[in-house]
Amino acid sequence: MANEKNQQDLTSLRGSLTGVETFYVVDYQGLTAGQLSKLRQDIREKGGQLIVAKNTLINLALQESGREFSDALKGPSALVLAHEDPAGVAKALSDAAKGNDKGIPAMKGGLVEGNRVDVAVIARLASLGSKQSLQAEVVGVLSAHLSNFVGILEAYQAKLGGGDASASEASAEASA
Repeated sequence: MANEKNQQDLTSLRGSLTGVETFYVVDYQGLTAGQLSKLRQDIREKGGQLIVAKNTLINLALQESGREFSDALKGPSALVLAHEDPAGVAKALSDAAKGNDKGIPAMKGGLVEGNRVDVAVIARLASLGSKQSLQAEVVGVLSAHLSNFVGILEAYQAKLGGGDASASEASAEASA
């Protein structure tokens, strides 16, 4: 019969993974309790969650949702769920790894918006910036183009308006 604690942990993992489309598998071994606590806080600020559990339990929970990560679950592993900002959570992990000489937490793989990705993709994602900053950049680019378009339309209207004004004046003179 299965251990009661393991059953509870598995149920909790299943609940945590429900509706999650982005997560990362990381190796956290070598972090002190203080570093791990700071990492949890940084991830939480970005809308994520760090879950440390046994690899077999993580593997079971992932397999039940149709996700195969048994190759990444070697050695000590943790799941980092990204509920809101996948790039922000990846950046928090990357910054934490750069912050110590061992490069921990080390990425093992992940799932981004339902697609399995390797470590290189996660590293590129971490270099992007937060979702909000990317959205702000898009809005800025679009507003600049719209402003230029409005300027062109106003110039064209002035050109046409100038032609219409002369035509109406000429028409008024001819009828007088």
